[in-house]
Amino acid sequence: MARIKSARVILTCPGRNFTTLKIETEDGLTGLGDATVNGRELAVASYLTDHMIPALIGREAHQIEDIWQYFYRGAYWRRGPITMAAIAAVDTALWDIKAKAAGMPLYQLLGGASRTGVMVYGHANGGTLDETIAEARRYREMGYKAIRLQTGVPGLASTYGVSGDKLFYEPADAALPTENVWSTVKYLPTVPRLFEAAREALGWDVHLLHDVHHRLTPIEAARLGKDLEPYRPFWIEDPTPAENQESFRLIRQHTTTPLAVGEVFNTVWDCKDLIQNQLIDYIRTTVVHAGGISHMRRIAHLAELYGVRTGSHGATDLSPVCMGAALHFDLWVPNFGVQEYMRHTAETDAVFPHAYSFKDGDLHPGEAVGHGVEIDEALAAQFPYRPASLPVNRLEDGTMHNW
Repeated sequence: MARIKSARVILTCPGRNFTTLKIETEDGLTGLGDATVNGRELAVASYLTDHMIPALIGREAHQIEDIWQYFYRGAYWRRGPITMAAIAAVDTALWDIKAKAAGMPLYQLLGGASRTGVMVYGHANGGTLDETIAEARRYREMGYKAIRLQTGVPGLASTYGVSGDKLFYEPADAALPTENVWSTVKYLPTVPRLFEAAREALGWDVHLLHDVHHRLTPIEAARLGKDLEPYRPFWIEDPTPAENQESFRLIRQHTTTPLAVGEVFNTVWDCKDLIQNQLIDYIRTTVVHAGGISHMRRIAHLAELYGVRTGSHGATDLSPVCMGAALHFDLWVPNFGVQEYMRHTAETDAVFPHAYSFKDGDLHPGEAVGHGVEIDEALAAQFPYRPASLPVNRLEDGTMHNW
């Protein structure tokens, strides 16, 4: 028996805020789970501390499925990003403990490796097309086999995905949300020119990706996909808000460009129709935002039935704890596609020492027992939480729009 002795939330801000859950069993094993929701870190911390941790103490740590069901089915107000991130933190920490008790890396407990490494993509971005292409060359020189391209849009003061710090993009830039301005008319011609230049500069032996970030209507997204077809993108991501899953049918009717969506999804129900109607090619749910490893397995198994592959979100607002868990999942999952990989700052890496490593365009979770990520609590305490919010977006006439 390995009953849960204690559990607590650790808030730290080594360059950005992270919400981490640490669970300890009576026999001395500890497990970590990521609970970060960018801009809402304190809400998850409260959900865990006030509602879930008191119900965890004394439970058998190895009953992962039962505990998951208890917190999901037992919450009348179920689903949503805060609830599911809190459940994910518990679930991830318990899988960490179970793998440590078994004396093996987590991917072995999940069923063993399905591949030798996890292909990842990096973020090449610049204020101009030429700057973005230069960054893409740099990523290819670093060994990346897949590169996301984001560039500034002429006539707009700022553009999603473009930052001064090319490796550590963090959009939560102020205590209260800053306001960005958007123009679809100015954006749509820019992306095909970017991909044309990228193919000329990089050739055809590298995967090229692009994030639309929920900003287009379905017919606008269809036009973009069609315009990009000659350049064979690996995918366009989040082409339109996905609350209405049926909207992807219109996009699918007009373009063969692969579609990826799901970083803001919380459960399998958010993507069930998209998957079973084969309206997407990649599902981008994450360990932290989609209920942990247990629920990610359900989503992946459903996707496998319909030829949909995984392509999990991996921005810097997912802590190394989530990245470590995701890589074990990625190494195991049979229908893997790609893993997003934004590098964390040196301060973050120091707070969260980890076993995973990058080589030749792939990440590997390493052979440490558990998910291979720990936390230096003394160092974490030196980086106190500070309020930070994601921006909001308006059209040029002032109308609120999707950021």
